[in-house]
Amino acid sequence: MIEVILSAKCVRKLKKELRAAGRNEIGGVLAAEQTGDGKFLVKALSVQRDGTPTLFVRDPAQHRKFMRRFHLLTGNQPQRFNYLGEWHSHPSFLALPSAPDLREMYAEIADPEQTASFLVLMIVKLGKDAGLIGSAHAFRRDHRGIRVSLNAEPGTTVQEEVSILAPGPVRALRRFTA
Repeated sequence: MIEVILSAKCVRKLKKELRAAGRNEIGGVLAAEQTGDGKFLVKALSVQRDGTPTLFVRDPAQHRKFMRRFHLLTGNQPQRFNYLGEWHSHPSFLALPSAPDLREMYAEIADPEQTASFLVLMIVKLGKDAGLIGSAHAFRRDHRGIRVSLNAEPGTTVQEEVSILAPGPVRALRRFTA
C-alpha cells in the first residue's frame, strides 16, 4: 500500500497557488522523502502556471531543473529523497484523472529512460470552503493504475475526492481504463 502525505508547507503552497490560478489548471512535480515502506512525505513541489481552464501540459525542462535543486538541497540522497511523480489541478472538474491524464502517466512510466519503479499522479482542487480536495494514483510498468492514500501532515487537511457511482466514463476512470 502506498501512502502519500503532503507536508503542511506543501498544503499551504497548493492552496495559495490554486487560489491565484482561479479556473486555470496548473501543475508540476512532487519531490518526496520516503519515510517508511510505501510511505512518502511530499516535501516540495514545483509549480507551472501556464495552463488553461481545461488543459495543463508539463514542461519537462522546468521540472528537471527543480529536481536537480531538490537533490542538492537534500544532500544527493536519491534512495531517501526523490521524484515521486506529477501533480496538477482540475479546478472545474472532479479531482480524479481524466483519460488524457491516464495516457500521459502510462506513457511516462513506460518510457525506457524512466528509472522509477512507479510514479504517482496527484490531482487537486479547492473546495467551496477553500479546503484542499484531491486524489492520488500510482502507476507501474505493465500494470493498471491504482488509487493510493492521500493525507496531510497533522494540523492541515486534504479531503480525498470521492468518485461517484455512475455508468459511462466516470466508472471507466475509477477502473483506470483509457
